[in-house]
Amino acid sequence: MCRAGSSCRAGGERTPGAPSERPQEQRRRWGCDENKMLSSEGHKSSDLSTVITYLFQKSVLLDFLQDNDAIGQESVSLASSSPVSGTVIREQPIFTTRAHVFQIDPSTKKNWVPASKQAVTVSYFYDVTRSSYRIISVDGAKVIINSTITPNMTFTKTSQKFGQWADSRANTVFGLGFSSEQQLTKFAEKFQEVKEAARLARDKSQEKIETSSNHSQASSVNGTDDEKASHASPADTHLKSENDKLKIALTQSAANVKKWEIELQTLRESNARLTTALQESVASVEQWKKQFSICRDENDRLRSKIEQLEEQCSEINREKEKNTQLKSRIEELESELREKEMAAERDNQNLEDKVRSLKTDIEESKYRQRHLKGELKSFLEVLDGKIDDLHDFRRGLSKLGTDN
Repeated sequence: MCRAGSSCRAGGERTPGAPSERPQEQRRRWGCDENKMLSSEGHKSSDLSTVITYLFQKSVLLDFLQDNDAIGQESVSLASSSPVSGTVIREQPIFTTRAHVFQIDPSTKKNWVPASKQAVTVSYFYDVTRSSYRIISVDGAKVIINSTITPNMTFTKTSQKFGQWADSRANTVFGLGFSSEQQLTKFAEKFQEVKEAARLARDKSQEKIETSSNHSQASSVNGTDDEKASHASPADTHLKSENDKLKIALTQSAANVKKWEIELQTLRESNARLTTALQESVASVEQWKKQFSICRDENDRLRSKIEQLEEQCSEINREKEKNTQLKSRIEELESELREKEMAAERDNQNLEDKVRSLKTDIEESKYRQRHLKGELKSFLEVLDGKIDDLHDFRRGLSKLGTDN
């Protein structure tokens, strides 16, 4: 069997035509699966495909109950587990993809009307009991595609990412928009495979009908021969044989009535259990919807918080950039300051050297000045002596002149 969330949900294929279980085996298995379903009622499943599979199977159950009047047929189709435990009822997904769903406008027959606001899951399902194939797509609680594939259907690619097919039973045309050409190609190939499988299933059913018809004709011929033989026999023997047949038929009818009553009671109990389980499953889905709404609100809140944090991070990054620029500017200024300090130290050293040189020059000048003063003083003293000598010489000359 295929479980929700397994390879069937991821688009894996399953060999169609697998034999279905007998009603007794299905009812026996239902007891175990029902307990599993009830025990997992509070389980918070995050797998959207499980919910989609459940909603689809719910619609399948309702359709099947409407299509079948016999209670036994209803029990056989219903006697399987809930989607909560992950078991498909009677239709098995053989291929799954995602696409935007469109339907042709019924009034104009030209324009496309979107059937889904966003891309939804589109799956091929195989009905084991009817040997038929359907394309199913569910958007929330709404079934937007429920198309039974027939051998005369054709899937047409109208563009690189869009394809369509006409469903005469639904009296509409479905269109699918894919995100890539590869997905469209896979869907078209699977459509062709499923259409071929539907044709083979139809041929097999026709062969079975022809075989059963031939068998009925042969039985009617044999019955006619027996009647002729009985007419040819005596009347007493004929009446006795008729009596024996009636007794046997009455005994068999009584046994069949008891068996049918027991079977009917069993089916009623099974249907009651199934109805209760279905109602509980619906309640579980409502609970999942509430939990999904809560998770979505929490997700929105976290998303807004993340946006705020991202804004704060961007502001922090801008401040970091400013700090980096300021640091680089400070480093440049410090480098310039060091260069200026080194230049000032060099200038100061040169000035100190000049001051020391000037001091030395001044000392030497003072020494030379003192030496010159001494020499000048001695020269003046000698000059004064010479002047006195000249005065004396002059006076002597004056005296000599006077004497002469």
